[in-house]
Amino acid sequence: MKELLEKRLLWVGGKGGVGKTTVSAALAVLAARRGQRVLVVSTDPAHSLGDVFDRELGDVPRRLLPGLEAMEIDPDAEVESYLTRVTQQMRRYAAPEMMKELERQMRLTRQSPGTQEAALLERLSRLITAEDSDHDLIIIDTAPTGHTLRLLSLPEAMVAWTDGLLAHSRKSEELGKVLSHLTPKRGRDVATPFDDPQEDPLSDLDERTRDVARTLIERRRLFHRARRCIEDAGQTGFLFVLTPERLPILETVRAVAALEEVQIPVAGTLVNRVIPAQADGDFLSARREQEARYLERIDTELGHLPRPRLPWLPTDVQGLEILESLADYLEDAGF
Repeated sequence: MKELLEKRLLWVGGKGGVGKTTVSAALAVLAARRGQRVLVVSTDPAHSLGDVFDRELGDVPRRLLPGLEAMEIDPDAEVESYLTRVTQQMRRYAAPEMMKELERQMRLTRQSPGTQEAALLERLSRLITAEDSDHDLIIIDTAPTGHTLRLLSLPEAMVAWTDGLLAHSRKSEELGKVLSHLTPKRGRDVATPFDDPQEDPLSDLDERTRDVARTLIERRRLFHRARRCIEDAGQTGFLFVLTPERLPILETVRAVAALEEVQIPVAGTLVNRVIPAQADGDFLSARREQEARYLERIDTELGHLPRPRLPWLPTDVQGLEILESLADYLEDAGF
């Protein structure tokens, strides 16, 4: 599992309450200790990353240790920024009399299902594809399955979205053909030779519609670059955190199968809160017997993946001192 911290992108996910934020923070501490420049990012609306570090975090990276920065992306702020950009883009081609209705639709969109997720996915895509990143490793503390599968489908879904958005444009048919032509196949980038007007497929469009097409194409290219990064096992790894209990096991098995089905590299699982061998008493003895059955089930159903374990700690995890201790446990577990 040591190679997991040598990748560029590490997603740490799992069912709520299994300790994925704690594991994300401890892995970040361990990687920074080894000399890497690490950014750990929380995308959970109910942020707890700052609580684990016992530091106030915000929407920009904060230095916590040499080589370690952390941030919590604010989903509401991302929605506002996202909708502002969309509205500005629409102003470039929508008729003035349409803007009042479009702005009303934008207000309604703030509360629409999927808006927050779309905004977060665009922010994450820009983060993980940035060529001028100051970080060797980005650790994303989130439940990755739903986010990732939607990210993989976004470039194709944008074709339908584009057609609807441009339904009232007199150039919609021509632009739709251009965008369809320029939509890359899975795993390939968009090649748009804008520099040569004779080869530019947008050259027949008016300037306003051409500008819209460029914007949409660039967003497609962004999502395709992010998708290729996520699919590349050399750059990306997924680590699922679970506890030896029925529901976390069921959810993890389903999540691993879903990612493997679309050829997303799952690097392993981490079994958290395993009762220490030295714990005693009748109550813990009974719990240990039940836990042993669940650990056996994990070995059976997830046996094709690495499955290191972390002990159940006697205290809450809060602050850098205990995170340093947890990083020691992770190192002993093979990270």
